[in-house]
Amino acid sequence: MLADLGADVIKVERPGRGDDTRAWGPPFLREADGQDSAESAYFLCANRNKRSITVDLAHPQGQALVRELAARADILVENFKVGDLARYGLAPAQLQADFPALIVCSITGFGQTGPWAERPGYDFVVQGLGGLMSVTGAADGEAGAGPQKVGVAVADLFTGMNASVAMLAALRHRDRTGQGQHIDLALLDSQLAMLANLGSQSLCGGAQPTRQGNAHPSIAPYQSYAAADGHLIIAVGNDRQFERLAQTLNQPQLAQDPRYRTNSARVAHRAELAEAIQQVLQQSTRAHWLTQLEIAGVPCAPIETVEAALASPQAEARGMVVQLDHPLEPALRQVGNPIKFSGTPIQYRLAPPRLGQHSDEILKEWLETSPEAIAEWRRSGALG
Repeated sequence: MLADLGADVIKVERPGRGDDTRAWGPPFLREADGQDSAESAYFLCANRNKRSITVDLAHPQGQALVRELAARADILVENFKVGDLARYGLAPAQLQADFPALIVCSITGFGQTGPWAERPGYDFVVQGLGGLMSVTGAADGEAGAGPQKVGVAVADLFTGMNASVAMLAALRHRDRTGQGQHIDLALLDSQLAMLANLGSQSLCGGAQPTRQGNAHPSIAPYQSYAAADGHLIIAVGNDRQFERLAQTLNQPQLAQDPRYRTNSARVAHRAELAEAIQQVLQQSTRAHWLTQLEIAGVPCAPIETVEAALASPQAEARGMVVQLDHPLEPALRQVGNPIKFSGTPIQYRLAPPRLGQHSDEILKEWLETSPEAIAEWRRSGALG
């Protein structure tokens, strides 16, 4: 996100291996000989507009090199386990003591404090611990019932978004005071915060949230249904929309039924209402119902594949698929940035970097390092 917004983001990676996600595949980009490369689709999705340098943090010269880069940086982001960076003299407290204006953002599974601080954290683990899987999946008693993780790594993604917001706020503070600070972000904290209304429901003493499948716990009808040839979503948000839905289904009596006149009544009689709607919808095609529902002003949508979603005319009009020139793919397609500025549009400058691709140019630009010094660091093993 910060790289898309214009920041010069340097990705410090391990020589030889690099970021673990480079190997999280298939699928991978292909080399010229047709073999899989070390560039996974997973890695490509999160590393646009960054530059890569390979440094061995276990090497004293490698540690000194990172400190020199930190001295010139605005922000240092790290996701080591709690305490690991202290072994290299790069702990947040050590860096801030030497560089008071530096903003250090630490991202871990469970934060820098608390009884679980030293545990490793992955998105899947946190989705389970953080309550999300208890409210995701088919309801008890339905086919396939049981807890489910969300299809994308939402705890990771929300934590990254929280980190972006926090770092920009810290920059504002530093602009006013000259002082950096340490930002402590945890996947679990972000997961708990994103429970939103369900977290509030639990804390307010109401019925504990449970799995509802594709239904909404507080609104009905607000779920997916099967037409004769595919699935669609109907998302009724008020009583007037429900009246229009009943008319569209040629079932006007539903809107007059005391069980369904208000949203609260519809939620209380969710199962019967869903069955009545389903019986009508399965009698015709998805395209038919979507057309009729849109004419009636009832919120609805098809359930699309990822491929179809990215190829939709709306995604095209919004520039949500972009192309970048990658060393292995001259027209590498990527999902675009969702932020649309009127005056400072997102610049797609760099394709995701190959491992260590920019080591020399970073050292020359940031540290004014001579070619001879770079060669010496390579011979010593500090630089990959």
